[in-house]
Amino acid sequence: MSDSSGEKPKLSSREREERRRFLRSVAVGGVVTCAALAGWLQHKVAVAAPRLRPPGALDEDAFLAACIKCGQCVQVCPVQAIRLADLQEGVGNGVPYIAARDQACDFSCDATQCVLACPTGALSHLIDKKEQVTMGVAKLVHGDACLARQGRGFRGKARGEAFAGRLRYVDIDRWKPQAVAGRAYDVPLCDLCVRECPIKGAIALEPVSADPADPRRTPVVKASCVGCGVCEMICPAEPAAIQIVVTPTGREPKRAGS
Repeated sequence: MSDSSGEKPKLSSREREERRRFLRSVAVGGVVTCAALAGWLQHKVAVAAPRLRPPGALDEDAFLAACIKCGQCVQVCPVQAIRLADLQEGVGNGVPYIAARDQACDFSCDATQCVLACPTGALSHLIDKKEQVTMGVAKLVHGDACLARQGRGFRGKARGEAFAGRLRYVDIDRWKPQAVAGRAYDVPLCDLCVRECPIKGAIALEPVSADPADPRRTPVVKASCVGCGVCEMICPAEPAAIQIVVTPTGREPKRAGS
């Protein structure tokens, strides 16, 4: 309200304080509303941009409904591959996922401990009555970056000295994950994705051409791939030539040729 001169009256200190309290209340109410809608947001965004879930995750809708965000899977993961997302990452607050390029799933861990720790069945050994749980499937995404497809070898640390990822190297210690940055390679033809895959025969290097003198090879993913992400993590190319692909349901990605 304005006075007769058309100027707005100045607010007293008490009125200014009441206005500040009102604005704070509105802000708090907005936060509470966002928190209440978090479940809806995580569902919608997860469908639009699926993330790699821990081993044995149910179909995405069922997983989001069953997961109580308790963090038990995070606590037992031997390589700390599982993260709990927040809204800033766009996948919903507290939902577990794996960023394989940073740290792949240690699928060689005994009995997939995250599945055993899950109290609700959001992670299960009985997905589709299969003998082995799956997460996704590896796919050659950046073929031009693949050293094997270029016929090139590799010498040095796969991801550099500063990389924090860990992996179980059977020739060093079957039970204790080792620092990837602590292992150096010297191979005439890059085969790190095949060499370090924990599932025997899940990925192979096959000739690019029929010329026996052609050294080039291409990674070919087999049906036994579980989508653990070790190939993506260990790939020395940047960006990674091979990556894990997840379908919106998170369970049955199509494989090459299917």
